[in-house]
Parts: sequence; structure tokens; C-alpha cells
Amino acid sequence: MGKHSRPGPPNQPSRAVPRLNPDDQLAAYHKRRRPPLDIYRRHRPLHGGASHLRPDQPRALEEWDEFSYAPAGTAADLAAAQQWVNERITGESASQHRP
Repeated sequence: MGKHSRPGPPNQPSRAVPRLNPDDQLAAYHKRRRPPLDIYRRHRPLHGGASHLRPDQPRALEEWDEFSYAPAGTAADLAAAQQWVNERITGESASQHRP
């Protein structure tokens, strides 16, 4: 591994290089308001544990509110939760939520 190599999958953008618009005076503020790893919606098992275990159990749905993840509802199982997460990605343009 070279000195400037980045660990992790090659299909994910690096978080080390900030995406700041030099013309925007609030660019640093908007950068801090992005969710971790640019994940705006996520799901978690209601009773804890790993996400891939017990796919038939209900999931808590969480959505980024520009400060933290807030509860957004529940899903009956893993498939429904994944569909809800993917709705956000395919249903709306990601550029609407980035300054």
C-alpha cells in the first residue's frame, strides 16, 4: 500500500477531499450538515443486533435531518426497509440536498 493510498472500497468517494464551492460563503457550514458517508436514510433492527441477521424482523427507519438521524417510521422486514432506503436514492435527485 502506497503512502497516499486510501483504505476501503474503490467505488466510494473519498471523504478526505472536501467538496467545497469556493463561491459559496456558507460552504463549510453546508459540509458539516452532510450526514456521515452521505447516507440520508438508514434502517436498523428494532431489537438490536446485526442488520443482516433475522431479515424477517421489523426495522426502525431513520432519516437525516441536517443534524442527526431522526426516527421516520418502521418497516415490517429487511426487504421493506431496503426498499424505503432505495426510494430516496432513486426517487429524488441527490443534488437537491447538497449545497
